Amino acid sequence: MVFVFHSQISVMLQRLINYLKGTRVELSYVNWPTKKQTRNYTLLVVGISLLVAAFLGFFDRLFTFLLQTFIL
Repeated sequence: MVFVFHSQISVMLQRLINYLKGTRVELSYVNWPTKKQTRNYTLLVVGISLLVAAFLGFFDRLFTFLLQTFIL
């Protein structure tokens, strides 16, 4: 019984090791962005997020004002 349990752990450990080795090989194929690209894309995402927030905030204020003025 102990041997079977030990054997199962050994098989699971070997599978984990094989998975990690395969993952490392696959990551070597990735074309990673440069620092400049990462910075530019980050600034682009932050900028677009701020614009969308301002756009939605504007319409939220507008509809709140219209509802309070004409309906409530």
